[in-house]
Amino acid sequence: MPKDDLICVGAVGGAFGVRGDVRLKSFCADPAAIAEYGPLTTEDGTRSFDITLTGAIKTGFSARLSGVETREEADALRNIRLFAPRDRLPSLPDDEYYHADLIGLPVHDTGGALIGKVQSVQNHGAADLLELKLPGVAETVLLPFTLANVPTVDLGAGRIVADPPEGLLP
Repeated sequence: MPKDDLICVGAVGGAFGVRGDVRLKSFCADPAAIAEYGPLTTEDGTRSFDITLTGAIKTGFSARLSGVETREEADALRNIRLFAPRDRLPSLPDDEYYHADLIGLPVHDTGGALIGKVQSVQNHGAADLLELKLPGVAETVLLPFTLANVPTVDLGAGRIVADPPEGLLP
């Protein structure tokens, strides 16, 4: 399956308890839905897991992954990201996007000049932020992903139009 058809839906935080359960972070809009999209695969596609959520914990869920029986096996999966095929995920409304679809897109200002490329999409609790890699500059800029700042996301054309707030860009 082409990598573009896989969406990162979660990550393993390490072992939980002594019987092979893991701490699971869900990146889904409905966090518990992660168990419905399985089997989930590792990024390189070499491993696949069915997921059973066993409880809610501070950092997400405790969960059983198929084929993981011991604490050592669970801990060896720490920081492994889990992916689901795009066709298993729900369709999104017109104004919502999978982060994977935004990363790498060029961002232009309203006059058409290139501002940079989306390096990542972050959320620190308030709203999504687009981390932009600017051409010829070492540091990145965080652009609030709001309708005012990002009036157009055109996935078909593979570009974003942004109207960044005054003073955001160097």
